[in-house]
Amino acid sequence: MSGVLGKLFGMGAGGKGGGKGPSPQEAIQRLRDTEEMLSKKQEFLEKKIEQELAAARKHGTKNKRAALQALKRKKRYEKQLAQIDGTLSTIEFQREALENANTNTEVLKNMGFAAKAMKAAHDNMDIDKVDELMQDIAEQQELADEISTAISKPVGFGEEFDEDELMAELEELEQEELDKNLLEISGPETVPLPNVPSISIPSKPAKKKEEEEDDDMKELEAWAGNM
Repeated sequence: MSGVLGKLFGMGAGGKGGGKGPSPQEAIQRLRDTEEMLSKKQEFLEKKIEQELAAARKHGTKNKRAALQALKRKKRYEKQLAQIDGTLSTIEFQREALENANTNTEVLKNMGFAAKAMKAAHDNMDIDKVDELMQDIAEQQELADEISTAISKPVGFGEEFDEDELMAELEELEQEELDKNLLEISGPETVPLPNVPSISIPSKPAKKKEEEEDDDMKELEAWAGNM
């Protein structure tokens, strides 16, 4: 990287620089100082041009010689101002190029530092060992999944039951419970019966008893008549 900077400043190993050249920061600062100096020079020349133009207008046709001298000075100032404008453009271009070069140098330096750190981190790594490690991790993960699956299964203590048979037994128990509830409904203690109507209804057994008594009386009368 120093060779690149050396070529940029004309300070190669076999050049006439004779020693270490200025740093990019120093060169950039000097260019900025020069730009500031030239900018002040521009302001001075612009004021001088305005003064000479005012003098030329003042003298006008009254003093043509003084007016012409003022215009000549104005032309010289304008020429110097144009030269400074060109110089400032060149310096600005050079400063920007140097700033970009300095930025690139810092970027490359940091990238090289990162590359060395990465190399140092990989020095103790073997790709074959990494593959083995990843395989071991995959196997252990698979084993862990199998263990989790086995643990999550219900424990039957070695017994297996037929689901259909269990469902049939459950339905049978439900039917028994239903029958029991129906039988309990007929009992007075569990389920109250409907209210008996208040209207009296002649009972059929009473009428039958009366008919039997009438028949007995008829038989008794017939027997008495035969006597």
